[in-house]
Amino acid sequence: MSGHSKWSSIKHKKGAADAKRGKRFTKLAKAISVAAGEGGGDPEANPSLATAIQKARDESMPKANIERAIDRGTGEGADAVIVERIQFEGYGPGGAAILVEALTDNRNRTSAEVRHAFSRHGGNLGEPGSVAWMFETHGVVVVDGEKYSEDDLIIAIDAGASDVIEDEGKLRVLAEPTDLTAVKEAIAAEGIEIESVGLAVEPTSTVEVEESESRNSD
Repeated sequence: MSGHSKWSSIKHKKGAADAKRGKRFTKLAKAISVAAGEGGGDPEANPSLATAIQKARDESMPKANIERAIDRGTGEGADAVIVERIQFEGYGPGGAAILVEALTDNRNRTSAEVRHAFSRHGGNLGEPGSVAWMFETHGVVVVDGEKYSEDDLIIAIDAGASDVIEDEGKLRVLAEPTDLTAVKEAIAAEGIEIESVGLAVEPTSTVEVEESESRNSD
């Protein structure tokens, strides 16, 4: 009985892990399809696609899955589907500006879900352009701040990086999205271990939300 119980437990854990990985793959595939649809299927000429593909590889997504996602985005695959990137703008607790980016194949369904989420937590959606001006898009390369220093990343500046910021034990190298691939390659060429690479939409300023405000919104 104990062996049977142990086997059942292993099967359960494996099933949960597989389901979690499947959700990650679905999200990564959508990002690849959108990037390919917006900038073409050649990662050499499409930095956003190159970043999305690298994230998929980091998660051990099979090459065939990546290729199918690119084909869907460019409309070349047999199962081509339109996946689009849409933004929602609004306000949350304490009047904090919130910018939400979603990848979806059903705009109406996603709009309803995002609106419900804002309403449930005491926020409200705004008009297009109401808060987007408070955010900027950066290419970001993250390395371990315990292992490396800003001096180790000078090579990134030469490759086009605009800044290096220390953030909770990490060093975040910022660059224009079009320079991200060159910056990542320059850092890697120095033998520096890269924890993550991607595009990030970040606020130009922040506000502190009181704990009571965020609790009242739940």
